[in-house]
Amino acid sequence: MDQRSFFGLSEHLERLSKNGDPLETLETTVDFEHFRGWLVEGLGYGDGSKGGRPPFDPVAMFKALILQAQHNLSDARMEFMIRERLSWTRFLGFDLGAPTPDENTIRHFRNRLTETGTLKRVMKAFDWQLQKKGYIPMAGQIVDASLVPAPKQRITEGEKAAIKAGKSAREIWPNEPAKAAQKDVDARWTLKIGGKVRYRPGGTPLPMIATPVFGYKSHISIDQRFGFIRESAVTSAAAPDGRQLRHLVSRQNTGSQVWADSAYRSGENEKWLAERMLTSRIHRRKPAGKSMPRAMAKANAKKSSIRAAVEHVFAHQKIRFGLFIRTIGLARAEAKLMLANIAYNMERLIFHERRATTA
Repeated sequence: MDQRSFFGLSEHLERLSKNGDPLETLETTVDFEHFRGWLVEGLGYGDGSKGGRPPFDPVAMFKALILQAQHNLSDARMEFMIRERLSWTRFLGFDLGAPTPDENTIRHFRNRLTETGTLKRVMKAFDWQLQKKGYIPMAGQIVDASLVPAPKQRITEGEKAAIKAGKSAREIWPNEPAKAAQKDVDARWTLKIGGKVRYRPGGTPLPMIATPVFGYKSHISIDQRFGFIRESAVTSAAAPDGRQLRHLVSRQNTGSQVWADSAYRSGENEKWLAERMLTSRIHRRKPAGKSMPRAMAKANAKKSSIRAAVEHVFAHQKIRFGLFIRTIGLARAEAKLMLANIAYNMERLIFHERRATTA
């Protein structure tokens, strides 16, 4: 006979807690209520005098976006997972069997935060929360960028030329609104050159592999000591890295040193850093047609030992989060990547807090 306990649900949740529910750790480490004021202001919620069904709690919806970023879920899949996972339902504060947000509600909430600039304010608010906990950026910063793929577009040469000319999707497909809505005219193709250096049997290095990538580029700046993302920007995949340097160098970081790879070295950037009393630790390029001087190679290797920390951030987002742009347009891609950056910072905070407790 099937034996069922009247307290089966509560007992099941207790077992989840006993086994170490990571969402409970996230809940106790991050003060989500700290974001309520910014979220309510950005969403423009009314006082309910006009009637209608009350909106879902904005903090619960923001938590849902963080979970979505951590697991790289579509809006439809997110709707299902909220109902399917008890740990998620508990984390979001929804009652079992009560209404939960559907995919349209999730999409509208994210779009509203994007349109009003609330996501940027929330990221800054979390940075203030980090500083209150003692994670103050004081040891310099590391700047880098990484390609994030998006679904490839099937377009003709004429349509490609129109996109490069700066025309909008509605201008290119005026008589096909459904098609225009599904075309991303902000993403671009580029070549990703790199990977592990491979050698021929005789010891001669093989040419670097160039892989075409379609999508966007995530630019970030992390503080050297704690590794939190302090500044970020999003561009098309074809945008030059060096032009984003002045948008990524954080004014809140009291350290004077700025690390970056050779893509950021230019006369303008060096002058800009010097004018702000910042010390450039940007890699130097190999002289054209000559071998790399030994002193320069050693200096670059030393810089790489510090700069490599930023690569762990991108690896975490791509491997753990499965980072991929499913949305259409630069604004939505920026929202997607900003949520991934906030989610990363939250997991980084858990790492530091746990290490401090262990110590």
